[in-house]
Amino acid sequence: MSVTAKLIQKDSISMLNLIIIVLVICLLTLGLVFLIDRFLPQKIKPVLVILFGLLSIFLGYQIYQSINAPIEFNKIRKERFTQVIAKLKDIRDSQEAYRTVNGKFAKDFNSLIQFIDTGSYTITQQRDSSFMRFDKTYQIELQKDTVIIDTLGLVKVKDSLFKDDLSYKTMMNVPYAQGGEKFEMKADIIDKQGFKAPVFEAKVKKNIILYDQPEDLLARENAHKSVEEVNGTEIKVGSLTDVSSNGNWPPIYDRKDK
Repeated sequence: MSVTAKLIQKDSISMLNLIIIVLVICLLTLGLVFLIDRFLPQKIKPVLVILFGLLSIFLGYQIYQSINAPIEFNKIRKERFTQVIAKLKDIRDSQEAYRTVNGKFAKDFNSLIQFIDTGSYTITQQRDSSFMRFDKTYQIELQKDTVIIDTLGLVKVKDSLFKDDLSYKTMMNVPYAQGGEKFEMKADIIDKQGFKAPVFEAKVKKNIILYDQPEDLLARENAHKSVEEVNGTEIKVGSLTDVSSNGNWPPIYDRKDK
């Protein structure tokens, strides 16, 4: 049985157990009220009522927690994933700028940050043009079309991507990580049908981001297989096996009003 199937089965069992607990509590309440009122001495009744009240509060709290825990988990997950994905987007933008200038991706964060501090784009402009060339075959002047590329100047990478924001200097740090963990990043050159293509990947495990969350909810999160969720055990951008700079998060994390 797959992990997802096991989690679905576990959720069904948990819900069934919750329903059974509620029914048992209702039956016990009715039974105890009847017994207290019918058979027990008047002196003992106040003590039993207090004990029963405390028991009801405890059981009610447990039921509340079983319902509220997933809601709170989802809230925390979205808040933390949003900040982690924002960092991965900065890494992706920086890597794509690095490749534009250097023809490959940076292998480590030190190289990437140094490039942002000192690197520049060359701004060019293309324009169509033509000229006359003598054709020896036809013994006449023929018009030839061409494209002229003009260099207009340089633009600093930092100004283009981050302006006055210095957050790129800590882009390697994982938000909410308890032990100061950093994103794992690698770059390589792969062969795709005879074409040498530069690739990169940056990632972090969900367990690092959600280190303080309930184990059962974290296990369910790691087993996600849905277009509406961040699938798998990691949040990542790029790939070391495919020519892609996409992230594995759903579109909701790309919305401006999320």
